[in-house]
Amino acid sequence: MRMFYGGAAVIGTAVPWLFFGSFFAANGLDIPAFLAGLVANGAAGGFSADVLLSICVFWVWSWRDAKELGLNRWWLVLPAGFTVGLSLALPLYLWMREGLRKQAV
Repeated sequence: MRMFYGGAAVIGTAVPWLFFGSFFAANGLDIPAFLAGLVANGAAGGFSADVLLSICVFWVWSWRDAKELGLNRWWLVLPAGFTVGLSLALPLYLWMREGLRKQAV
């Protein structure tokens, strides 16, 4: 499973950044336009709200889970979420969590 989570983290980084990269290549580092694009229409706004709410729930759950398990580098999911999104933060956390499981066995 650890290899699966690692691969998912790599793919979860590459795919969003292909889209982000094409946006920034076309528009430069126009953060207001990027943020406006998140809610450009109902579909985009719905997806954006879904992901933002999901990552907030994930951060709270993973913080508590990491505390209970003694996972020391939980904080890595924060920059992962801010710079890429849930598609990196979630598999990264599961990869780290699986590493703890391997150590316990």
